[in-house]
Amino acid sequence: MAPAVDIDIDPDSSTAPFDQLRLQIIEQVRSGQLIAGTKIPTVRALAVEVGLAPNTVAKAYRELGEQGVIETRGKQGTFIASGGDPIRARAEKAATGYVQDLRKLGVSDEEILGFVQSALRGAE
Repeated sequence: MAPAVDIDIDPDSSTAPFDQLRLQIIEQVRSGQLIAGTKIPTVRALAVEVGLAPNTVAKAYRELGEQGVIETRGKQGTFIASGGDPIRARAEKAATGYVQDLRKLGVSDEEILGFVQSALRGAE
């Protein structure tokens, strides 16, 4: 399974690492790469993955939470929050749930895409 977030921190950038992280997550949400309901790594897991201090990731997550980009659901973890369009948010959550359910069954991403394409053809 591919990581939920794809972050590349440039140590030579004039932009602070926490801002690079925050801005990349925002861009991935805007582009549709990260959709409502997508679970993102814990602070510690992402810190290890991208080579940042946990406090740096925590600061970025705090700001993203204040901006309404992510939401923490207690022990369930941290997720991409629903956007301003409730219909789109509902569709994104449904798609995320569908993929999670099929992955738990051992279905490959290619097979999942095939199921969706077949369903779209059948709905025409």
